[in-house]
Amino acid sequence: MGRLIGILLVLWLIIGAFAAFQRGYFDDAETNCSEASDIALNVVAGPLNYTGLNPKVGCPDVNVDVDTPEPSK
Repeated sequence: MGRLIGILLVLWLIIGAFAAFQRGYFDDAETNCSEASDIALNVVAGPLNYTGLNPKVGCPDVNVDVDTPEPSK
């Protein structure tokens, strides 16, 4: 039973990687946070990509100036 689950899991991930390939996520060598997250999410989603699911992840902008509180003196 465990072997069957392992085989199904590998097939699931292969189908997800193929879906990410078809969407062109592997075309460019330079990848940002959002694109890397989209690739991972598409691979994990597997065959669900072919049911109309188009998982996307938004990453916060790293260059945003955030006001952090200062410790009291």
